Amino acid sequence: MTAPFPPSASLQPSARPATRPGARPPARATRGDSPWIRRWSGGAAPRFTLICLPHAGGSAGFYRPWAALMPPEVELLAVQYPAREDRLGDPEAADMGELTAAVADAVAPLLDRPYALFGHSMGSAVAWELAHELNRRGLPGPRRVFASGRAAPGTAVTGQLHRQDDKTLSAELARLGGTSQEVLDDPGLRPLILTAVRHDYRIIETYRPPDREPLSCPLHVLTGSTDPELGEERSRDRAGGWADLTTARTEVRVFPGDHFYLTPRRREVVATVLRRLDPSLTTGGVHAWPSTP
Repeated sequence: MTAPFPPSASLQPSARPATRPGARPPARATRGDSPWIRRWSGGAAPRFTLICLPHAGGSAGFYRPWAALMPPEVELLAVQYPAREDRLGDPEAADMGELTAAVADAVAPLLDRPYALFGHSMGSAVAWELAHELNRRGLPGPRRVFASGRAAPGTAVTGQLHRQDDKTLSAELARLGGTSQEVLDDPGLRPLILTAVRHDYRIIETYRPPDREPLSCPLHVLTGSTDPELGEERSRDRAGGWADLTTARTEVRVFPGDHFYLTPRRREVVATVLRRLDPSLTTGGVHAWPSTP
């Protein structure tokens, strides 16, 4: 599984741009006016779109710090699942199929340039299902899929944590990291967190992926070396099962760290993603963007 909001994430409703009656909404709003989508960065004419899917209990805000590391050539979009933050009152998704269909509805109008999907933990499974759903609709498929912190659908270990009491669920979140004990002990914040966590854990723990044809795009698997959900050792076995899910190349990148390795290793992770999108995004040109050897 995975853990919810990072300690720095806001639990307050996100501000939506106000528009005067009859006024034409700004270009920025037209690509982020869905309750499912947050647009964190992108220049006037991006060449690529990166669509990020959060972990269980997480929010689109988890990817907001990536915006400072993105060149203007890349539009950064993140999906906001229901049952959290400004979507606390929105209907929950019944299962993975319903969640994926809703995300596909939201992103379908935004696929006007080459794009990639990045999912962390549960988000990896959502990214996989989303790629298939978009293909099923006859829409352009992703150029690449980045699967972080989770073994391939059908091989990942699941449980029944969504049925457990608050104490048990909180202990699991503390074990995985990514949420401070201070937040888990806060009587005001804890119910908000656990609402989102139970929603997502129910979806991922009841998820039974159907047999599908492999994707045709490259798959990039990222994990922390000591991540209990994937980790270095398991990633050596057919890339945690992901190698069987594409006819194209599969690449594995192991970073030092646990399940939430991508928080302290943010610069390296973003640089890895940008290099795979286009090496020119991290080397040469007018801008000097973060990169690692």
